[in-house]
Amino acid sequence: MNGTHYFTDNRGLSSNRREITFRFSGRTFTFVTDDGVFSKNEVDTGTLILLKNAVCAPLSGSVLDLGCGYGTVGITVKTLFPQCSVTCSDVNPRALELTELNAGKNNVTVKAVFSDRFAGLDDTYDAILTNPPIRAGKAVVHGMLEEAYGHLNAGGMLLAVIRRKQGAESAVKKITEVFGSCEVVDRDRGYWILKGIRR
Repeated sequence: MNGTHYFTDNRGLSSNRREITFRFSGRTFTFVTDDGVFSKNEVDTGTLILLKNAVCAPLSGSVLDLGCGYGTVGITVKTLFPQCSVTCSDVNPRALELTELNAGKNNVTVKAVFSDRFAGLDDTYDAILTNPPIRAGKAVVHGMLEEAYGHLNAGGMLLAVIRRKQGAESAVKKITEVFGSCEVVDRDRGYWILKGIRR
């Protein structure tokens, strides 16, 4: 596999850090990004739509930002819901290093964990939020959705964003198969927000 992909361990890639700002819910966040991480130039539309729906949930307890990249979702959630305990996981060590840096820059504390899907995660959560790495392939994405069930507490919520043209309909089928049902809670600019609840 190409070692420069954002969903791999790409520590050998040269560094080219930059700082971006992100306005959300009346606040300004600052994130350091780098080559080799997803959406390095700006917070992507899918993540923004995921966050807009996540903050309406509302969130409480323990939250996992699965495939966290440089930490946008987890850090934003921790800022807006400081009572939550937030874990950010990724298979990309560079992304996790940036997540820890960005948590400090935004004055919050999150737990950053190296994990290939759920391989490095032993805990269960009240909410799992994910903008999965579509380019990693359907098997990886569906694996993340399927494995999420076993890492949710009773009543816990999976919230995922997937573009319709990149497999949202098949993801609905996968979540329905695993969770018993899947709600499409939002459709915005071609992105679907999919919700599964562990009953």
